[in-house]
Amino acid sequence: MHINLLRETIRIVYLSLLAGSKYQQHSALQTLYHGCFPAALIRVIHVPQNRPASSSPRARILLAPMEGVVDFQMRELLTRIGSFDRCVTEFIRVTDALLPARVFQRYCPELEQDSRTRSGTEVYVQLLGGDPLIMAVNARRAAELGSAGIDLNFGCPARTVNRRDGGSTLLQHPARVKAIVQAVRDAVPHSVPVSVKIRLGIRDSSQLSEICSGIQQAGASELCIHARTRQDGYQPPAFWSHIKPVRELLSMPVVVNGEIWNTQDADQARHESQCSDLMLGRGALACPDLSMQIRAHASGQAYTALPWPEVLELLQQSFDNTNPAHRRHTGNRLKQWLVYLKRQYPMAEALFQSVKQLKDSHAINSAIERHRVIALTQAH
Repeated sequence: MHINLLRETIRIVYLSLLAGSKYQQHSALQTLYHGCFPAALIRVIHVPQNRPASSSPRARILLAPMEGVVDFQMRELLTRIGSFDRCVTEFIRVTDALLPARVFQRYCPELEQDSRTRSGTEVYVQLLGGDPLIMAVNARRAAELGSAGIDLNFGCPARTVNRRDGGSTLLQHPARVKAIVQAVRDAVPHSVPVSVKIRLGIRDSSQLSEICSGIQQAGASELCIHARTRQDGYQPPAFWSHIKPVRELLSMPVVVNGEIWNTQDADQARHESQCSDLMLGRGALACPDLSMQIRAHASGQAYTALPWPEVLELLQQSFDNTNPAHRRHTGNRLKQWLVYLKRQYPMAEALFQSVKQLKDSHAINSAIERHRVIALTQAH
């Protein structure tokens, strides 16, 4: 028991010294720490200190991280079409080790492009886990590899994730959330933003103020709140008004997220939450140019929504760029996207029915081509 307490004390003190050059590489503390924890977990990494924090005077629109859906290819496509101020990667699960560089590069190929998509949109690496030390050293590695920022996931409601001490389950322990944010903030240079994504709570929003205050005190750069609890999952409605009290409490930027499918939803979410910044997830998949529509609507400009024939071209491009590891997965991402597109484009339902049983690339391409001919014929 006393040994475990000593280990934890060393761990906490070491975290406070982890950032920058606040300690000598061969200090007595480091030697002691190496004796308690595997050396691979505490590699000291040099991080460039000259990356400016991004800022924009206009209301921002961010593209949400969606595990299994918004990957590198989808980020490339949506940022090319829409007007996004930032993307976030799918979450990288952090458990008990410092991950190798190749893991970060697989989730975020944009690291090879100054942490931006080809259209110039910044990309933050998102981490998910429950151990402050391990989260900290992995955040530092992501920063060393050039990530424009670090995003921390306390919002995922998936049971498989929550059972492994990650995602929204941590919201029942505000002090743990604060400790993780503090550890990450201390581990990366001040010039690297640390953003946090949460939900309203586990079953209600009774702890929301405590959670958010702790996140701000820990030094987070900004906070995104998905306006539902873990228990709500993705069932409508989103409770945007529950964000307003903490928006008024906090001095850091707050972003509203959840159930924003059109310009009317965007207006209402902003009004009820009093947040000017939005994060779009499923709405951007259902309506690929939704960010453009929202900006045009907010500025009073006329805008013509993306027609179905052009969406078909995007679907074709997306499918062409997909290279599944196994034949049985062929077309899965296309089918996923069509499920969302059906909400905005009725014609997507017919295409989905045509391809849902197909596993052959040639057959899927032929189905897309048939629907393209139909769409062009109807357009004229």
